[in-house]
Amino acid sequence: MRSFRPRALGTVAAALSVGLLAAACGGGGNSGGAPGGEQQTEVKVALSDQGCAPAPASVAAGPVTFTVTNAGTAKVTEAELQSNGRILGEKENITEGLNGDFALRLDPGTYTMYCPGAAQDTSTFTVTGGGAAPASPADTSLAKATQDYHDYVVSEVAALVPATKAFDDAVRAGDIPKAESLFAPARTHYESIEPVAESFGDLDPDIDARVNDVDDPAQWTGFHRIEKALWEDKSLAGMTPMADKLDADVATLQKNVATTDYQPAQLANGASDLLDEVSTSKVTGEEDRYSHTDLWDFAANIAGARKAFELLQPALAAKDPQLAQQLEARFTDVTSGLAKYQQGNAYVDYSTVPQDQRRQLADAVNALAEPLSQVAGKVV
Repeated sequence: MRSFRPRALGTVAAALSVGLLAAACGGGGNSGGAPGGEQQTEVKVALSDQGCAPAPASVAAGPVTFTVTNAGTAKVTEAELQSNGRILGEKENITEGLNGDFALRLDPGTYTMYCPGAAQDTSTFTVTGGGAAPASPADTSLAKATQDYHDYVVSEVAALVPATKAFDDAVRAGDIPKAESLFAPARTHYESIEPVAESFGDLDPDIDARVNDVDDPAQWTGFHRIEKALWEDKSLAGMTPMADKLDADVATLQKNVATTDYQPAQLANGASDLLDEVSTSKVTGEEDRYSHTDLWDFAANIAGARKAFELLQPALAAKDPQLAQQLEARFTDVTSGLAKYQQGNAYVDYSTVPQDQRRQLADAVNALAEPLSQVAGKVV
């Protein structure tokens, strides 16, 4: 869900993730139809150097599946549907030869399709109808799922605020060992709900951008800027303003999530996005390149995805019990594979994990990603 420049992956990263991405992006997100037999509308979004205009550009209110394909561009790999500056749904890492989809229930109104890097990076998308699409799902278990997810996000950010402040207090005090010990635990609360943070425009890059995500390194802020100071520069000189800004940005996130509502498909889309986080940065070691605390983030991403799945599970089990059982088993496989790298309440330094074992982790996520990509289409 990022609106900043896509991350550059190295050769090793690409080799590790190409198979996983193909599975994660190629799933049938619109399979099974909408609950109650409603017909979903499919909108095609072809990424190109010129843009990503949706086709058709206007649809009726209700469940909509956006199918994103790459028409042969290296510049444009992402499409986002936005409303009033907030990202409602998106698909990232759609490189040439890949495709992916996301599903949403849309009310009448005017939306924006945004594809970073294109010559014309925004297109208008219109949803018509005399009345709004249903504001809440008819299935009471889905209504409960969205409310419980709101409460989960609020609670995770409530834990993130003091954890970040403790980390930033150590940074302001110049206490490198203490700051290093608090870095990964604080970030787990962020990584578990990262798709929500990403929906608020520039807030996620301010908090979580890597240096290759920003056009001007002098403007780089957030956790990873301080991570570099701690593990690579071995100095916290000049980091107090960074710590102050990180506290302020996390406080803004807390304010935003307090009033944010969700629809069932967004829970499913977000769970898939968290797996994409694993595939593009955690498994490869790109995420925490200085501290090598990637496994903490990996575990938090999986935990956040599993939480969304568990909340949707009652409704999914009623509609497609086989898919629900398959997902439960594959979540267990991923978490079991990750558990071997735990040391007490911590995780091993990721630089010590051999490439073949990283591949095993990727394979487990790969096996989970494809069926998980089907859930949004089941609950939209």
